[in-house]
Amino acid sequence: MAKKANKQSVDKVVKKVNKEFDKTSSQIEKLINDALKQFDSLQNQIQEPVRKLLKEVDELRDREMKRFNEEFERRLGEFHDLQNNILDRLGIASKEASEEAKKVTDQAAKKATTTTKGKSAPKKTTASKAAAKKSAAKKPATPKAATAKKAAKPKASAAAKSPAAATKAAPKKATAAARKPAATKRTPKPKDKSDLTQVKGIGPATARKMKDAGITSVDQIANPSDADKEKLQAFSSVKGFNTFSDEAKKVI
Repeated sequence: MAKKANKQSVDKVVKKVNKEFDKTSSQIEKLINDALKQFDSLQNQIQEPVRKLLKEVDELRDREMKRFNEEFERRLGEFHDLQNNILDRLGIASKEASEEAKKVTDQAAKKATTTTKGKSAPKKTTASKAAAKKSAAKKPATPKAATAKKAAKPKASAAAKSPAAATKAAPKKATAAARKPAATKRTPKPKDKSDLTQVKGIGPATARKMKDAGITSVDQIANPSDADKEKLQAFSSVKGFNTFSDEAKKVI
């Protein structure tokens, strides 16, 4: 009987322990599930701001890259305009025009020399014919005729020299006449006052904006009216704005 009583008490204790163990394990699982849920929600809360931040960073980067490219292109255009203005002022462009003018003068001089040579050739043939006639007349000549011929020789030599002098003077006149068109070509062309990029510091982009605003001539920058001054104030943030008026006066 005692053994049966002990066995029943042991079974009761085991059942009670198992029940408590099941209860605690269910509580632990519940706590773990709650912790996992909180972790997931926290992760979602963190991920959303991070995603927004990354998106804003990408947009900012794209916007800054676009602005940088536009600024770079504007500065590059202004640099090219400045380079062209410097080259024009140094006269590099006029050298090309002078070279073309020299070519034209050389061609004109060559044509003039060929025409003078063609004109001098018939004179020589006529002179040779006259000399042949004189040599034929020398044989039956009397002493008086000989003295007359001696007196006539200086005149003939002077007459023979005159065509040569004429031929020498002809190329000089031709070259002088050929140089005249070159001199006329070197006259400076009238400046286009509608080209605002002639003013130092104004690039193509700025010039386009100024024309849209109503500033269409260099005179409006050099000697602006009250209305022009108000229009120009919109470009006060452009680098070198304070020197635009002086630079425009130099262009005029």
